[in-house]
Amino acid sequence: MAWDLSCRDWWSRLQAGRSLVPGLPLWTAEAERAVRVFNKLRLADVPGTPTMEEAGGEWFRDIVRAMFGSVDPATRERMIRELFALVPKKNSKTTDGALLMVTALLLNQRPRAGYVMTAPVQDVAQLAFDAAAGAIELDPVLDKKLHVRHHLKTIIHRETKAELEIMTFDPSVLTGQKISGGALIDELHVCAKMAKAPKALRQIRGGMLPFPEAFLAFITTQSDEAPVGIFADELQKARDIRDGKREGAMLPVLFEFPKELQESKDRKWESPALWPLVTPNLGKSITIQRLQSDYQEAKDTSEVELRIWASQHLNLQIGVALHAAAWAGAEYWEAQSELGITLEELLERCEVVDVGIDGGGLDDLLGLAVVGRDKETRDWLVWSRAWAHPSVMERRKAEAERFNDFASDGDLVLVQQIGEDVEQVADIVAQIEESGLLDKVGVDPAGLGAILDALEEAGVPKDKVVGVSQGWKLTGAIKTAERKLAEGTLWHAGQPLMAWCAGNAKVEPRGNAIVITKQAAGTAKIDPLMAMFNAVTLMSLNPAAAPSIDDFLRSPVIA
Repeated sequence: MAWDLSCRDWWSRLQAGRSLVPGLPLWTAEAERAVRVFNKLRLADVPGTPTMEEAGGEWFRDIVRAMFGSVDPATRERMIRELFALVPKKNSKTTDGALLMVTALLLNQRPRAGYVMTAPVQDVAQLAFDAAAGAIELDPVLDKKLHVRHHLKTIIHRETKAELEIMTFDPSVLTGQKISGGALIDELHVCAKMAKAPKALRQIRGGMLPFPEAFLAFITTQSDEAPVGIFADELQKARDIRDGKREGAMLPVLFEFPKELQESKDRKWESPALWPLVTPNLGKSITIQRLQSDYQEAKDTSEVELRIWASQHLNLQIGVALHAAAWAGAEYWEAQSELGITLEELLERCEVVDVGIDGGGLDDLLGLAVVGRDKETRDWLVWSRAWAHPSVMERRKAEAERFNDFASDGDLVLVQQIGEDVEQVADIVAQIEESGLLDKVGVDPAGLGAILDALEEAGVPKDKVVGVSQGWKLTGAIKTAERKLAEGTLWHAGQPLMAWCAGNAKVEPRGNAIVITKQAAGTAKIDPLMAMFNAVTLMSLNPAAAPSIDDFLRSPVIA
C-alpha cells in the first residue's frame, strides 16, 4: 500500500519549529543506520572539519531517515521514490545533497549500481564533488573503501563497483545515463530552462523503473523569476502532495511561506521575525544577522535586487521578474491581478472597450489586448491572448518550455500556419464588435495590412481600425498604465503570460520621453504588453460609452 506523504499542517509545523517530514512507518533500523553513516561524514571546508553529527541540521537528518528508512529490507522496495526539497540559499543544501549521495553509495547493495548528482553550472558541481571527496579523504576507512577519481569527478565503491558521478546538468548526457541507484538534481529551477530538460527527466525516471530501490531527489531554491517548465511542474506536484490534493511517492519538504503571506500587500515577509521559519540551517551555515545585512543592501539597491534576494533567501515565488531599467508598472502588476477575468466577463462588466494588437512575425508573438472601462467603478479591466508559430519555438529554444506552459494556461495559441493567428484575432475583435461595445482597434501602423484585411473580412468596420504611433509617442500610454496600476484602478486577469511580458519590459529614456522597445527586451517577448499600450492609448481618449437599452428607451420617439 502506498504511503500518505502529505503534511497538511506544514505551516503550523514551521511556526513550531517541527519537522516537515510527517510521521511515517519507517523501517527504523534502516533509517537509523543511514543517519549513523551520514553523521560520521566530515565537512572538509569547515575549520576543524566537524562531522555532520556536530555541524549538520536536524532537518536534513529527517530527510536521510525518511529516504533510507522507506526501503523494505526484505524486498528492497522503496516507498519514497522521490524527494522535492525547496530550501533557501546558504542552508548547506549542495553539501548535504552530496553527502546524501555518498551515504547512498555506502549503503547500496546492488553490484555496479549507478548514481548521479547534477548541478546546473560547473562551479556548483565542483562544490558538490569537493564536499563528497573531502569527506571520504578525511576518513581512513572510507578512503580505503571508496576510490575517488578527481579528473572524472567520479567515486567508485571498491567492493560493489557501484559508481557515483557528479556532473553539470546536460540533458544529452543524462538521457543515456544508467541510473540504477539514484539521482540528485541540484537547483532544478535553473536546469528547467535548458532545452530538452523534460526529455532528460523522463529518461531518468524511465530508467529507474526496473530498480525498486532507486530514487530521484530534487534539492533546489526558488527561482528568481516566475517558475517555468519542469521546475514549475515538480514544485506544483510537491505542493499538491503536501497539501493532500494528490497522492504520490514524492516526499515534499518545502521551506516556504503560505501563499497569502507571500502575496500580502503589506509585505509581511520582510519581517526578520519570520525568516527563521524558512531557514532550517539557522545558526550553522547562516545567521539572521547576515541575512539582515544582505537584505538591507538589496533593499537599498532596488526593488529588483530585493525581489531576487527574497526569492533566493526566503523562497518567495516571483510572478513578475523585475530587472535593471524595469518598467515602473511591473512593480505593481502582481497586486493588480483579478484572477479569472475572462473576455466574456469583461464584456459583461464594461461600458466601452478598446483593443490593441501588436507583433505577428515569424520571430514574434502576435499579441492581443482588450481594455474595457467598468460601467460601475470606471476602473480599467485588461484581458490578453497571444499567438505563436512553431518557428518561434525553434528560434527561441530557451523559452520553449515557458511557451508550452503559457499554451497549457490557454493564454498562448500555437498555430500551424501563419494567417491562422490573424484570423483568430479578427474573430475575437468581431465578437467584441457584435457586443456593441467596441470603440476602436489600435494597431502598429507598420503591421496594418494583413490585420486590416482580416478584420474587414470578419465584419469589423474599417473606420474602427486605427494606427497607433510607436516609439516615444507611446510615452503617454506607458505612463498612464503604470499610474493606473499604482493607483489601483487598472485590473488584469492575472495571466502568467502578461506577468512575464511586464517583467521583460525595459525602459529607455529618449529626451523628455521614455520608450519600451522589443530591441531593448532582447529575446524576451513583450508583444502582448505592447498591444496593451496600444489599447491604453485609445482608452485614454475617454471614449463615450455604448448606448444601453435604457438610453434607447429614454430617447424621444421620431414620428
